[in-house]
Amino acid sequence: MASASPRRKEILSRIVPAFTVVPSGADEHVPPLSPADTVEALACMKAESVFEKYPEALVIGADTVVAFEGKILGKPADREDAVRTLRMLSGKEHEVFTGWCILAPGVKKSGSVRTAVRFRDLDEGFIREYADSGKPLDKAGSYGIQDDERLVAKYSGSFTNVVGFPEEEIREQLKSLGCVK
Repeated sequence: MASASPRRKEILSRIVPAFTVVPSGADEHVPPLSPADTVEALACMKAESVFEKYPEALVIGADTVVAFEGKILGKPADREDAVRTLRMLSGKEHEVFTGWCILAPGVKKSGSVRTAVRFRDLDEGFIREYADSGKPLDKAGSYGIQDDERLVAKYSGSFTNVVGFPEEEIREQLKSLGCVK
C-alpha cells in the first residue's frame, strides 16, 4: 500500500490480511482537474512511485479530497485553517472523492468514488473543541466522518470512501484480479 494513512491501513486489512505499507513520497501536485480526475491522478502518482521500487508487487495508491462550491479542500494547513473549513461546511453539503490505483505486473486499474455528505449545523464551541483535539489536521476537509457523530447529518454513497479508502470498490477490484475471494 502506497500510503501511510492509518485509516487506509485499517480498511485494507479487512480485505487483505497481510500487506506492506510503503509511503510513496510522490510530489502531490497535478494541473487543475475535476475533483474525480485529481484524486485518480494523485492515486496513480503514489502507486507508480512505489511500483518503480517494487515492480513485481501489487501496489495500491489512494488519495482523498473534499469538494465544496467548486473548490478542492485537502488537509488543513493548521488549526485555524481547520476551524475556517469546518465553519464553511457547517449545515451544507459537499462531496468526498477518493481516487484509487492498482498496479501489478501487466496491470493498471484506476478510478474514483464519490460520496455526498451533508454536515449538521455545527456550533462554534464544538468546532473549536474538535479542532483543539488535533483530529482534523491530517484529514481532507478538516474532518473524519468516523471521529464524531455530531459532524455529519447524512451521506449518500460509501462511508469508507469518506474515511479515505472505498472498501467496497477496492474489494471488487482485487476480486476481479483474483487476489481475494
